[in-house]
Amino acid sequence: MTEGRLAVRRLIANSRFRVRAILVTPAAFGSLRGIPGLEVDAPPVYVASRILIKKIGGYDFHQGCLALAERPEPETLAAVLGNRRSRRPIVVLEQVGNPDNVGGIFRNAAAFGAAGVLLSPGCCDPLYRKAVRTSIATSLQIPFAVVDDWPGGLDVVRRQGYELVALTPDGQVTCLEHHNFFENGRSVALILGNEGDGLSPEVLAAADATVRISLDPTVDSLNVATTAAIVLYHIRSFNEELARPDTGSSRRGGR
Repeated sequence: MTEGRLAVRRLIANSRFRVRAILVTPAAFGSLRGIPGLEVDAPPVYVASRILIKKIGGYDFHQGCLALAERPEPETLAAVLGNRRSRRPIVVLEQVGNPDNVGGIFRNAAAFGAAGVLLSPGCCDPLYRKAVRTSIATSLQIPFAVVDDWPGGLDVVRRQGYELVALTPDGQVTCLEHHNFFENGRSVALILGNEGDGLSPEVLAAADATVRISLDPTVDSLNVATTAAIVLYHIRSFNEELARPDTGSSRRGGR
């Protein structure tokens, strides 16, 4: 189930999804006209007033635009890792169940150039209606897979050339700005846990490195989606600096 004009347009344009039906207000219907995906094997489009649509759906959904699509076959861990591009990170989530957080993380992953998202069992489904909406439909576009063998599957990620970097508020670990990313040509697998429990001891033990974001002492932690945005932006900036011939060799680590 996808709601909102932007999300529905992206759904229609994505060949992985077969749209079964669309329910829209007259205004929303006008905004969808001309989309190529509606011209070939077009799904039925039902146009109704916002009042009637609210009665049908039971709630006010975003922008009077709702689409129902078939769920595609899930992607495998191997397929997501096979999309690897040089120095593009992937995001790994452990037990992140809140759809707003999962959607926000996908949105941040898209904004800062992550190549994919991996999820442990127990994470919110990225194709859940609210997660899709919060992600502005980027969860329909960014490759993702569930790692059923958890946390053992993280070793597969490592063998594919990723450094497993776990985020923790532990004040004893290296600050984010002092960690040397992309050493030995490895990409980054950024591992994030839920806000209540953080990462499990097993995942922290499996990580190649643990880092933290420096915070004011009056605050103990950040929202997990906010954390993802900060670290992904930092990784992209670090990567851009490495690409400069005059500065790439000058980076040094520290505490």
